[in-house]
Amino acid sequence: MDESITTTTSPSSSSPPPPPPPPEEPEPKKLKMSTTTSDDETTNTDPNSIDRKPRYKRRKIAIFLAYCGVGYQGMQKNPGAKTIEADLEEALFQSGGIPEPDRGNPKRFDWARSARTDKGVSAVGQVVSGRFYVDPPGFIDRLNSHLPDQIRVFGFKRVTNSFSSKKFCDRRRYVYLIPVFALDSNAHPDRESVLASLGSENELSKCLECPDRGRKVLGVMGKRKIIESKTLEVDGIDVVAQTETTEIESGFVLNNDGTENENVELESKASGVEVLAEIGGSEEVGSGLVQNSNGDGKAGKKSVFSYGEKEKEKFNRILGRYVGTHNFHNFTTRTKAEDPAAKRFIISFDANTVVNVEGVDFVKCEVVGQSFMLHQIRKMVGLAVAVMRTGAPESLIDVALQKDVNFTAPTAPEVGLYLDECFFTSYNQKWKDTHEEISMKDYAEEAEDFKMKQIYPHIGSTELKEGSVGIWLHSLNHRNYPDLNYLEANKVGNNGLAEESAAVPSVPVESAPIESVA
Repeated sequence: MDESITTTTSPSSSSPPPPPPPPEEPEPKKLKMSTTTSDDETTNTDPNSIDRKPRYKRRKIAIFLAYCGVGYQGMQKNPGAKTIEADLEEALFQSGGIPEPDRGNPKRFDWARSARTDKGVSAVGQVVSGRFYVDPPGFIDRLNSHLPDQIRVFGFKRVTNSFSSKKFCDRRRYVYLIPVFALDSNAHPDRESVLASLGSENELSKCLECPDRGRKVLGVMGKRKIIESKTLEVDGIDVVAQTETTEIESGFVLNNDGTENENVELESKASGVEVLAEIGGSEEVGSGLVQNSNGDGKAGKKSVFSYGEKEKEKFNRILGRYVGTHNFHNFTTRTKAEDPAAKRFIISFDANTVVNVEGVDFVKCEVVGQSFMLHQIRKMVGLAVAVMRTGAPESLIDVALQKDVNFTAPTAPEVGLYLDECFFTSYNQKWKDTHEEISMKDYAEEAEDFKMKQIYPHIGSTELKEGSVGIWLHSLNHRNYPDLNYLEANKVGNNGLAEESAAVPSVPVESAPIESVA
């Protein structure tokens, strides 16, 4: 009987182990994503490829530009409105900086701006940042070729991956050009003063310095009956009789037959000083109002005002009250006093230079701050001019900066305001060894040239043609802005502190550590 014998190999057996499986080819290593962007594109590097193109990458850059704000609804893109950003974004697409899939979607190319500007406000030192295709030569020239002349790009610089022109901007400097005559209380007197003169011997027909020829002064322009008194000699006796009716229309005196009264001649003097025509009366010079006794209506002496050392010292003292950290809820719109965003830090505010533009002298007001709210600078200038002109106490500004006070501040016209420069001090200090400095130093000459060719002529010509500041001054009075009488109405002393028994409590101006609020 055969027996099957099974042999079991013990672990200590000297038999060789089975051969290992053949080695597998390792998976190809994945390409490392660029730290610059997740949207980097590479082209086919196959030498036999017919469609081979240069290899381009997206770069995080800061773009330096300037623009004249006339005709634009501000810097920030707004659907349905003509804005600087909309035109700039379209130009970036047309010049190859933005791919088709990202067109109209700023988040995809990490868009940021260093400052927002209001409607009609210009800039010579604006900085925007984002990720764009900029490798091909001639990028700036192509970009400018797709932009109107009132928008110019000076250049760009490479920045760190985390850079944001909004978040890394330490401070901003704005300039407001205010005509010298605006600081003269005798220039362009308020409308109520003109209206109050109706029917008096010092009757005024219009403001000759305003291009609108007084049409803003309701009740003065248009037809109005006047009964003339004449002295007639009857049988050797002087008799006073009302004989004719005249009309004032468009500032001229008309006779009954519609002809112009030869005894009244209106003459404009281009000097930035208010000149008003009077009808009748004796010669009188005062408050910028001029009338002659000979009945010819020609301008005589006019008040002379210049921005001398005394005026400069006073205006700088007024502007200096804004310096520091304050609650500016009364200098903007839709921001409550309790909102932390109402606190802003003003580093400096001065007006030491006079520039002549289109034959008009302007005071150059420079304000530097961390950030500004909507209309804040225009309201700051507006209240400062009102204090300078109306003789209101300078402490009125301290009251307007109080958190528990509601105050209506005048808003100066937008045409004289422009963004001068943005500063990135902290960023430059941190990355000075590896990255270029983010500043306007390399583009200072181009920026000055743009300012003199685009922004200054626009400001000067607008004032000459439209008289925006002159017209605004007519409304700058206690009737339209009753808060200019705030100290007296609320029994607040000239030091800005409420007197005893006053209805409004004394609230000191708040101070806070420097904070960056965009």
